[in-house]
Amino acid sequence: MKGRFYGWYMKTQSDSQTLAVIPAEHRCGNKCNSSIQIITEENAWNVDFPIEEYIKRGNKICIGENQFGEKGIRLKIDEPQLKVNGKLKFGVLTPLKYDIMGPFAMVPFMECRHSVWSMKHTVNGSICINDKIYNFRNACGYWEGDEGRSFPKHYAWTQCFFKGGSLMLSVAEIPFVGFGFTGVICSVLWHGKQYRLATYLGAKPVCIQNGRIVIVQGNMKFEARLLEKSGYDLKAPVAGKMDRMIRENAACRVRYRFSVSGKTIFAFETDKASFEYEY
Repeated sequence: MKGRFYGWYMKTQSDSQTLAVIPAEHRCGNKCNSSIQIITEENAWNVDFPIEEYIKRGNKICIGENQFGEKGIRLKIDEPQLKVNGKLKFGVLTPLKYDIMGPFAMVPFMECRHSVWSMKHTVNGSICINDKIYNFRNACGYWEGDEGRSFPKHYAWTQCFFKGGSLMLSVAEIPFVGFGFTGVICSVLWHGKQYRLATYLGAKPVCIQNGRIVIVQGNMKFEARLLEKSGYDLKAPVAGKMDRMIRENAACRVRYRFSVSGKTIFAFETDKASFEYEY
């Protein structure tokens, strides 16, 4: 039996605090388990759970006493290195108009499939992590997912909230039926309008170098530039096993620019962006 994984990435951010939570299951042969990873600006933790404590029903995941879904997050972890307790309530989700994978969602044998559940929603509540309180009042939330066998060997990913919207970008080297290509998926939510750049729509990466990514599709151009390369270790799947270590900045400095027909829609620099750069 080939390895498989399934996980969600659920991020909450206020003006002063950032919290991302990743519930997941992992299967490799007869070995199965589940896990919860927690990322903040200051640290990252991973807690493993028996697969028997993992339950997925529709759009809800339960791992032990921890719950994740459309209504929010409930965390209750009591480990020697990590004690977490609290609840976050989600407002109305903002899903994409159609699957971010487009026609690739129907292609079998993909190494990894991506999903976006909500580009931006409100979050209210508080979480206590090792005696530090994370308070969120009308904060911003983002929710995406991944499933498949492994994360791509080389990829870059970023997500950011900003005044008027939210964005996500993923660029990856995709092995496919004996050859490979650089795949692009990018969604921009701007004042209620959704823009999309994707390989299946003609998007092409014209630059992936030194933390700088430039994507062009027709009359649209998207640029992201990572300005700092710190971060914390996260576990990532390889053939279902969580054996790979990657680095993620939950809130770091990035410069973005998005233009249509030569007109700049937005351009800004922020220290609140999430970024993974594995090139």
